[in-house]
Amino acid sequence: MEYSTLISTTVAALLTLAIFSFLYKDNPFYKIAEHLMVGTTAGYWVIILYHNTFKPNVLTKLEAGQWYYIIPTILGLLMWTRLVSKWSWISRYPLAFYLGIATGVAIPLEMKAKIIEQLDGSVDLITWMHSPQATTLGIINNFLILIGVLAGLVYFFFSKAHKGMTGKVAQFGIGVLMIGFGASFGFTVMARISLLIERLQFLLFDWLHLSPF
Repeated sequence: MEYSTLISTTVAALLTLAIFSFLYKDNPFYKIAEHLMVGTTAGYWVIILYHNTFKPNVLTKLEAGQWYYIIPTILGLLMWTRLVSKWSWISRYPLAFYLGIATGVAIPLEMKAKIIEQLDGSVDLITWMHSPQATTLGIINNFLILIGVLAGLVYFFFSKAHKGMTGKVAQFGIGVLMIGFGASFGFTVMARISLLIERLQFLLFDWLHLSPF
């Protein structure tokens, strides 16, 4: 193994162990690794944003004579006044301008992706059940999905008291929501476990060169 590879692998392993040391208690080694990770990540994203955002959208445009790009550039630079307490109030204006535009762009996209598309998918379940390609298992599956969607919507229908049949449907909707949240949480845990396994494999096989068999 080359010395450069050995040194980089050893440094990565020591930093990994420093992060794992937090499982025992908060300590200086964990703090050092944490600050290194945050600082490195911040520096990395500054370079990425400069080359992928600032340079093509500001410098290149201004060099091409598109001088109207100076307006968003000035607004962006004014946000940095937030770092100076005396002039921090100036940053509110570009920030308000940005939030207004971002909200106007994001709301229609969120409506389409999370409401209209979901409604369209629910209607497709009904039409599919009457198509020649429908199977018994598929019909049962789509029927359960449709019932779960409707029950979940009933739970969020607060104009009517959740009593009687409405209350029972709402309770069923809570169960459906809990299953969805549980599945999402399980997926998140699995992703974190995968990261843990990768780090352990790195320590055992790449650093210590232990045989997996």
